[in-house]
Amino acid sequence: MIEHSEYIQEFIKNALREDVGDGDHTSLSCIPANQTGKAKLLVKQEGIIAGVEVAKMVFQLFDPELTIKQFIADGTWVKPGDVVFEVSGKELSILQTERLVLNFMQRMSGIATQTQEYVKLLDGLKTKILDTRKTTPGMRIFEKMAVKMGGGENHRMGLYDMVMIKDNHIDFAGGIRPAIERVQKYLSLKGKDLKIEVEARSFDEIRQIMEVGGVHRIMIDNFSVSDTLKAVNLIGGNYEIESSGGITKETLRNYALCGVDYISVGALTHQIKSLDLSLKAL
Repeated sequence: MIEHSEYIQEFIKNALREDVGDGDHTSLSCIPANQTGKAKLLVKQEGIIAGVEVAKMVFQLFDPELTIKQFIADGTWVKPGDVVFEVSGKELSILQTERLVLNFMQRMSGIATQTQEYVKLLDGLKTKILDTRKTTPGMRIFEKMAVKMGGGENHRMGLYDMVMIKDNHIDFAGGIRPAIERVQKYLSLKGKDLKIEVEARSFDEIRQIMEVGGVHRIMIDNFSVSDTLKAVNLIGGNYEIESSGGITKETLRNYALCGVDYISVGALTHQIKSLDLSLKAL
């Protein structure tokens, strides 16, 4: 069962309404209503396949009589010529779901493939790759699913499942101490058990965070590699450490070698190229 399935089903229904409107008049006018057939999901570019389970939901929500014969699972490395699945049933149903299925799978596969590239750069190291909230509005669940399929880890899903005290929070609150203390008081009053992460922009801010304490992770933002190593030594294993800001594929491993636990990369979801896939009639 896919996580957040209720949200996903509603999203799919809205996406189908957006695309089909009052009818797919091209298909309705030239394909007999009860004519049945098959189509295959064909891979045209090497990468990680993602979105198979979502595609199944699209087909089933639109037409429960469509049947899917799956050959390749989500998270599998694929190459041109591979067939991921075959879908059988009314040709009108296949035609009306084709674009939505491809939109999901091409984007998700692109994200999974790019994530895998980052993950492979850290082979043998403890550091994990994290995504961010830099996602397409409405598509966050799908894009974060794709990150997991590519071997990465999800940061928080949204503003509600983790506390992340960033630079603006600190400045608006009047400093690190009042920001952390207010968060701790708020969580206690609300009875919420949420992890607390705090962004540090300097060594002084790291020291301030450690003086207050009661947090789970320190995010060191826009530090150089040499300063990251100094920060790791300063924190001394007392808190989880996340590196963020301006880290590229070329510098990724150098940051990881400093001993950070996580590196967050916004580019996983907002700077991607979709994988080339097609749905072809059989």
